[in-house]
Formats: sequence, C-alpha cells, structure tokens
Amino acid sequence: MILPRIAEYGRQRAFANIQGGPLAPNLRGIVIMQEVRGGTEVYVEVLGLPPYRPAQDGQDPVGPHGFHIHENASCAVGDPDKPFEAAGEHWNPTNQPHGNHAGDFPVLFSNGGYARMSFFTNKFRVNDAIGKAVIIHQNPDDYRTQPAGDAGKRLACGIIQPA
Repeated sequence: MILPRIAEYGRQRAFANIQGGPLAPNLRGIVIMQEVRGGTEVYVEVLGLPPYRPAQDGQDPVGPHGFHIHENASCAVGDPDKPFEAAGEHWNPTNQPHGNHAGDFPVLFSNGGYARMSFFTNKFRVNDAIGKAVIIHQNPDDYRTQPAGDAGKRLACGIIQPA
C-alpha cells in the first residue's frame, strides 16, 4: 500500500496564505507543500478568482490562471496596475528554459471563482521553496514564451513559510 510509505516521508511542510491585490481584491486561499518520496506534493485552494473570459479582439483570455513560485519573498503591491512585481521572476534555481522552471506549476481552472488542485513535482524540496512567493496570474501560462510564459498581470500573492 502506497499511502503509509508516503506518510513516512511527509515530514517537512510549508504553506502560503494567498491574498489578492488591487486587480482581484476578493481572491484568497492557501497553498500547502509537503515533502513526499521523490519530491513535493503541492495543494492549493483559492476563492475569488475572476470569471473566465475567452481571448477576444487580440487580448489574452482571463483564466485558466498561471500559478508559479517567484524568486523573492515580497508581496508588496507597488504599482496597483502591475502589482507584486517585487516578487521577481519565476523561481528558476537550475537556469532552465521556461516550462521547466522549478517554479512552473499547472494552471488553475476557476469554477465559479473557486479552484482546488494538488500535484506532485520532483523539481524541488519543501525547504528549497521556503522564503519564496507564490503568485496567481490573470492569464494562462503558455509554457513556451521566455522567460515567464506570458501569464499576464499578477492577481494574488503569498509568502511560503515553514509549517
């Protein structure tokens, strides 16, 4: 049975409380990271995501939402039209092309403003991510455009802390 073995390795945990900025003030949620055999399990649950809007008139769609670890431990709003720029770029400790950064996560699909997801990554251990920022973006990540996937404006931010 796999579950008991995973529990043996699930010792290190971290979390980030997600708070929306000026572009999505009602967005809030949590990210939880737990060390498991071979890597890290990431769980996210958020409320208040903006409704999906398909691409139109040359503009990017709103949602699904890019979701990343960024390199700096700052959720300072700064410019309200371009919030959370102080969080820096995607966390990329091994200098990989975009789509393969340690901080590249799957997109969040909003269902009436709510999203919940969990996934496994072997790109980092929990301790490596502590002190970084988690960012939710307005647009989907294309996993191609360098260096950051054209995920658009930053809607929400949280700092990863030990649990």
